[in-house]
Amino acid sequence: MFKNYFKTAWRNLLRGKGFSFINITGLAIGMAGAILIMMWLQNEISFDKFHTNRNNLYEVYTLTSNTDGHSRAVNATSQPLGPALKQNYPEIAAFTRVWDLRNWLLSANNKSLTATHGFIVDTSFLQMFSFPLIKGNATAPFRNSHSIIITQDLAKKLFGDDDPVGKIIKTENTDNFTVTGILKNPPVNTRFQFDYLLPWSFRDTQIDGYANETERWLSNNTSTFVLLKPNMNVAALNKKISDITRRYTGRNDVWTHFLFSLNRWYLYSEFKDGKSVGGRIETVRVFAIIAAFILLIACINFINLSTARSEKRAKEVGIRKVIGAGRSLLIGQFIVEAFLTACISGAIALVIVQLVLPSFDTLIDTQLSIPYNNFYFWLIAFGFIIITSLLAGSYPAFYLSSFKPVSIFKKQFKKINTVISPRKILVVVQFTFAIILIISTIIIRNQIVYAKDRDKGYSNNNLVQVNFAGDIEKNYALIKQDLLDEGIASSVTKNMGGITEGGAHTWGLRWQNENSADTNTTITLYSADADWIKTAGLHLIAGRDIDIYKYPADSNSVVLNETAVKLMGFKDPIGQTILEPFYHTTLHVVGVVKDYIIGSPYDEVPPTVIQGPRAWFTAMHIKFNPALSTANALAKTELIFKKYNPAYPFDYKFVDQQYAAQFDNEQRTKTMAGLFAGLAIFISCLGLFGLSAYIAESRVKEIGLRKVLGASVTNIAKLLSFDFVKLVIVSIVIAIPIAYYAMNKWLQDYTYRINIGWGIFAVAGLLSIIIALATVSFQAIKAAVANPVNGLRNE
Repeated sequence: MFKNYFKTAWRNLLRGKGFSFINITGLAIGMAGAILIMMWLQNEISFDKFHTNRNNLYEVYTLTSNTDGHSRAVNATSQPLGPALKQNYPEIAAFTRVWDLRNWLLSANNKSLTATHGFIVDTSFLQMFSFPLIKGNATAPFRNSHSIIITQDLAKKLFGDDDPVGKIIKTENTDNFTVTGILKNPPVNTRFQFDYLLPWSFRDTQIDGYANETERWLSNNTSTFVLLKPNMNVAALNKKISDITRRYTGRNDVWTHFLFSLNRWYLYSEFKDGKSVGGRIETVRVFAIIAAFILLIACINFINLSTARSEKRAKEVGIRKVIGAGRSLLIGQFIVEAFLTACISGAIALVIVQLVLPSFDTLIDTQLSIPYNNFYFWLIAFGFIIITSLLAGSYPAFYLSSFKPVSIFKKQFKKINTVISPRKILVVVQFTFAIILIISTIIIRNQIVYAKDRDKGYSNNNLVQVNFAGDIEKNYALIKQDLLDEGIASSVTKNMGGITEGGAHTWGLRWQNENSADTNTTITLYSADADWIKTAGLHLIAGRDIDIYKYPADSNSVVLNETAVKLMGFKDPIGQTILEPFYHTTLHVVGVVKDYIIGSPYDEVPPTVIQGPRAWFTAMHIKFNPALSTANALAKTELIFKKYNPAYPFDYKFVDQQYAAQFDNEQRTKTMAGLFAGLAIFISCLGLFGLSAYIAESRVKEIGLRKVLGASVTNIAKLLSFDFVKLVIVSIVIAIPIAYYAMNKWLQDYTYRINIGWGIFAVAGLLSIIIALATVSFQAIKAAVANPVNGLRNE
């Protein structure tokens, strides 16, 4: 019986080649789009889920509670916190601290390279997290404070095919470390991307410059992770550990702590008032819905085209029923046809996915692959085809098998001109989804443009950032002097980091006539030695820039931005004093600058305090001489850095490129939304093209009569096209409120955002109508210009 089903199904596919091509193409493209999205979704939801202890792993967060009722949660803690938690709370089985090392020079085997990331960790790191060792002992990975564990990739780069265990690696041209283990490369779907691990005992040998233990507790510069014993009450433990820093420092004006589960790190990393409120999970949900939309649109094509061909299949159904075929057998026949179509489409979809996957990987900035060797992949793929077959084939099967033989032979089953029909409803649903995606893409694009066009408050042209590495900081003064003397740079300064990277955060600053709520507002700290205003092109409103070389007392001087001046209520800020209570230091205001974006371009400008060298320095900024070409300036700058920092490559970043990189996530979202909106429209139009062809064919006699009675080609084309345009207009009316609600909710995540105007909906609606008209007009005009004799010769 099943063999007969497949044979008949195959013959029917070949008999209607045009409709079969449209059905298979639409389903294949829809499946390919859904598969790509689901592969991306699987990568997103599996982040750090491969750890054996994942259900008991937590990160310690610091919570700042301000008197204005707002709180801020950050995943940075003090160095002594981890050991204190393990010592005081038996619920904690293990802890590890992670200190991130960036761009360290590693030398071994007569080779040198800069490793992007390294971690200094406690010995329990590899027991807590599932990063398998190829060689070495996970329970005792470090033999002493000068042991190092490296990844496969780093081992290959430094030692080739030789066994690196027991060999020496020199870091930063200063310390020698013995290789005690080789790690399998970390997977792409983990937050822990590193090339090597060093023991925390090595960190303890470094001089941090803290005056006392209390000062160590008040410096949040470390990530701390804990492994809980099974079945612990996390809420109860959070209450216990909350005030541990207050107890160790004896101060009630400092922060508290709480534990945040590994299962929520990646998808729920956005906090509001100290509570996790979402994050990437919103994007995951949106694209899961888009995947369902695309597949559903493809299935609607199948349903519409199958039911549209009901007249041609009606006699077949009638004859089958007359000679004794039961409804269940007919349903089985049509389901098998849908299954065969889905199988062919699925095979084509896999080919499409394989072809476009490299480009898709580039778009999402990660590496995905189709797991052909995985049994579960094929099981899921088969289930996917079954579901698609049932989704696409069920309605046509039940619809066609319900025809009564008497009605069929009297042609009483056709209802082409009904006001409301399942086919019209499905077309409306199809275009509603597509229009929602078009509107969403336009709004995302406008939000990105809005943020990009925002006044940055500084000039990033010819501005280059160089992070300190090797001897750069030690030779900073010489490098700066050479850059200025040779006319390569117009100004140079050093800072605590890049201008696009945000800066540090503090609260509790005190000033004259202060408001208690204002003193607990989080303030951004940034540092500079001299000429920061000139180098960054900031707009000086009052006073002067910091210059520790000209004014040695500027080590305790600050420059405020407009928002900070407003917060502190200074009418005449120059000469005002600010007390920094943690270190009991008095700071003097020497200048005011116009607000400028420091950090995310989507956020409001925070109150910012630019201070002298009391803060740390990790980078320098160079403003190239505009009289030199960029290539020439870079070449000359590289020679200077090679002179004073010969062991390291000249690594630089253009600030304008770093600023543009802050839009990468939104750009990817926009591109993906646009891509899949285009797919949805294409699949919808493919179905509309096939449906219009059938409608034109089924009304050929009506068209012939109209032409004989004097109807023009234009009138007939309008008649055939307007039926579909009406459906698109209904889709627009339904799509607009849904899209407005969804995108307005999406925009709430941005402090600096656009208002959704009606022009967006007008453009999306007009575009949808034009696309629909362009799709059906070919068939409408073709039917309108046909010779009426061909349609009426049998009458």
